[in-house]
Amino acid sequence: MRNSQITVMLADDHMVVREGFRRLLEYESDFILVGEAQDGRGAVRLAETLRPDIILMDIAMPLLNGLEATRQIVKAFPKSKVIILSAHNDDAYVSSAMEVGASGFLLKQTSAHDLCLVIRSVHQGKVHFSSSIVRRLDRLNPFGARRGPVGIQKRVLLTSREMEVLQLIAEGKANKETAAELGIGMKTVEKHREHLMKKLDIHDTAGLTRYAIATGIIESSVQLTIQSEPMPADDENAG
Repeated sequence: MRNSQITVMLADDHMVVREGFRRLLEYESDFILVGEAQDGRGAVRLAETLRPDIILMDIAMPLLNGLEATRQIVKAFPKSKVIILSAHNDDAYVSSAMEVGASGFLLKQTSAHDLCLVIRSVHQGKVHFSSSIVRRLDRLNPFGARRGPVGIQKRVLLTSREMEVLQLIAEGKANKETAAELGIGMKTVEKHREHLMKKLDIHDTAGLTRYAIATGIIESSVQLTIQSEPMPADDENAG
């Protein structure tokens, strides 16, 4: 590998999306694709092994969403820069991407040319959030506190474990399934659920799910849009 090459890792749960990015990167002589992950937890593990220069990270992924995966990666491996990918630019997602330490936020509709420019720019130590988005967030947060999801009056700090539990709850997992997925006991899951409801002042699962969608922890509306098969009518509850 030449010193001028930029190592890139992909994290997206849709194979067709990864294939598209893979082909795009192969056309550029200064990029080398070193790995792919299909969920956030796998992305964190792969980042630890590969330590890539750039990680292209989808938001909506199972088990661990891209925002929480980014927070863990940036904290543990600060030399790896994360560019968040999303199908739309809702303020909550953009603000959350800033909060967790992403170096950029791109729409999946971005042209190949612009994507390559942003990868190179972020590799050089710059950040990329479009000026229109930043101005919009500044108007919504006039005192410059561009931290925390837009629309949430009181910023609530959740631990990484609480974020993982919240995502699994929002994905419809029962306590038993959540415990098995995280390798913890049922009573521990129940405690985390209680803490989440107390911290967020939310008292039912539906409310936790709405909070997870509103803050970009899960991106239900995007997942529904790109499903290869239609979801059952009673599952189409994305806002």
